Amino acid sequence: MLKFYYNPRSPMARRVWRGLLEKGIEFEPILMKLNGDQIESEYLELNPFHHVPVIVDGDFRVIESLAILDYLEAKYPTPALLPKEPQALATVKMVQMVSSNELLPKVITLLFEKEDSPKYLQAKQHIDIILKFWSQTLGEKLYFGGDNLSLADIIAGTDISMLNSIDIGLSNYPRVNDWLQRLMQREVWQKTELTAAELEQFKRVFMILNNRKNRDK
Repeated sequence: MLKFYYNPRSPMARRVWRGLLEKGIEFEPILMKLNGDQIESEYLELNPFHHVPVIVDGDFRVIESLAILDYLEAKYPTPALLPKEPQALATVKMVQMVSSNELLPKVITLLFEKEDSPKYLQAKQHIDIILKFWSQTLGEKLYFGGDNLSLADIIAGTDISMLNSIDIGLSNYPRVNDWLQRLMQREVWQKTELTAAELEQFKRVFMILNNRKNRDK
């Protein structure tokens, strides 16, 4: 059975967790506490970069959430989380990359910077650009790829849901807000969404790991 190394507080791990559950794939969950277990030699053999998630499928190991989700889609094509039509597929991939490269780093900034700091204000302005772009991209569609859930929704929805813990509402972006509420009504999302306490724990662990990384440079 496929093994899934994860911590539910990690947005990258939660992406894969949701993908596994939405596809109905059987897996063995292996919880990483991130209290030092991620730098033990046994885990470093799986991921030398000591972060989650990781999947192990027999003798095949995959790290990095986007690569893992692509692997799962290729091996377990039903239900499909990638559209076939070229423009819809390009839209899904585009949203995935915007979420990973543009949104998530800025959300992390908002979580850790003071509200009056230049970095916070710059991040907030950048997120406004992203949300306007996503509103335009969604248009009248239910999901980014069309009528059905896709990997873009899993990744973008997981990343943007972290804004719920910050005083940044989506009322100025009704299409994005409706789309996110649609996701949150899904059984898988209700099961896997972070509580306020879990988010605070994520912030504490992230700071510890980030400080350790900077110290090791």
